[in-house]
Amino acid sequence: MRVSREQMVENRARILREASRLFREQGFAAVTVADVMKAAGQTHGGFYSHFASKDDLIAATVTEALTGEVSGMADLEAWTDAYLSPLHRDHPAQGCPTASLAGLMRQQTPATRAAMAAGLEAQLMRFAAALPHIADAARRREAIGRWSAMVGAVVLARAVDDPALADELLAETRAWLAEKSTGT
Repeated sequence: MRVSREQMVENRARILREASRLFREQGFAAVTVADVMKAAGQTHGGFYSHFASKDDLIAATVTEALTGEVSGMADLEAWTDAYLSPLHRDHPAQGCPTASLAGLMRQQTPATRAAMAAGLEAQLMRFAAALPHIADAARRREAIGRWSAMVGAVVLARAVDDPALADELLAETRAWLAEKSTGT
């Protein structure tokens, strides 16, 4: 049976959405093409009508996950608080793809690393645009520093098995960023 162009687009979007969730939750190596297709409600054989390989899927997933719009960034303080929260830390499958996937990029293909670079660039541009009252010359530097601190705090909080330390990493990063905003 022939699938319409619209259905192909919808199927690809579902595959990318499920791949993103699974990769953020389990990492690239632990997730198989069969896992992704099952989660997307598709047959394994249908995979190759969308992607040439698992590496192609990974690159497409990184591109899709990192270049999508970020909601809530208009209120940067509330967005920062939500990002640096135990809820975000404890649910990587629904959370920030940068915090979940950046540490896995070193072993990936050049295409996937290029997708990560393009996605990171898009994130930094959105973050810089959301920074209030900062001169244009300092905006990118501020965005890089803040984003690096936030992503790093989530990565480290997820890496430890000490709940008190994990909470402290998030809380102290939030406090440091708040102090930096007020200039104290």
